Amino acid sequence: MSSMGDESFEQLKKQGKVSNNKEDIQYVSCITTRVLRAMGEKPDEWEVKVFVDESPNAFALPGKNVGVHTGMIKLAKNQDQLAAVIGHEIGHVLANHGNERVSQNLIVQGGLVATQLALGNDSTTDGLIVGALGVGAQFGVLLPFSRKQESEADELGIKYMASAGFDPAGAPQLWKVMKTAGAGGQPEFLSTHPSPDSRIAALSKLVPKYKNDYQAVKDKPKCR
Repeated sequence: MSSMGDESFEQLKKQGKVSNNKEDIQYVSCITTRVLRAMGEKPDEWEVKVFVDESPNAFALPGKNVGVHTGMIKLAKNQDQLAAVIGHEIGHVLANHGNERVSQNLIVQGGLVATQLALGNDSTTDGLIVGALGVGAQFGVLLPFSRKQESEADELGIKYMASAGFDPAGAPQLWKVMKTAGAGGQPEFLSTHPSPDSRIAALSKLVPKYKNDYQAVKDKPKCR
C-alpha cells in the first residue's frame, strides 16, 4: 500500500503543478505538522505538497503523502477549517481505508494478484488503484469512500485536530462552506466526500466531545 501510495503521489507531482508559494507551503506545513504530531506520527517522515489547482481538494496517501490544492486553501476560511480537511484525509490513511478499498474494489472485482498492482501496467488498473487510494477524482475515476469510512475519518480528523490545538468547531463549519460552494456546481472534493446535512449535524455533535482537548492545549497554533 505504501508503494502504491508513493507511486500515485509521484504521478500526481508529474502531472500537476507543485506550488512554490512560500506562504501557502508554510501554512499547510504548519497545520499538517501539528496534526501529525497529535496523531503520534513523525512529520519529517511525511511528504507534504501544495498543488496549484483551483479545485477545492485535498488528499492523503499511504506511504505518508499529503497534497492540498490552492483552491482548498482559498476555500477554507481559517486554519481550523483547513486542519479539519487535512485531519480527515490523514485519518483515512491511518485507518487503512485505502487497503480496504483495494481489497474490495480490485482483488474482488478484477481478480488481480499483488504483483499486478503497480501503476503504469494498465490504464484501467491504474484508475482503480488511484481511485481506491482516494485520489481517483484526479484521474477521472470516482470511487467514494463508504459511509462508515467517512464517519471514521471524520471522527479521527476532529479528534486529532483538537488535540493539536485547532478548534474542532472548524470541522462542521468547513462542511457548511463546502455545501455553500457547491450551490453553483459540485466542487471536486464533494464528488468523493459527500456532505449531507446529516454529516454536518454529526460533526456538530462531536465538537463538545473534543472541546476540552482543544482547550487543554496551551500553545495554540498560529499558522496564519
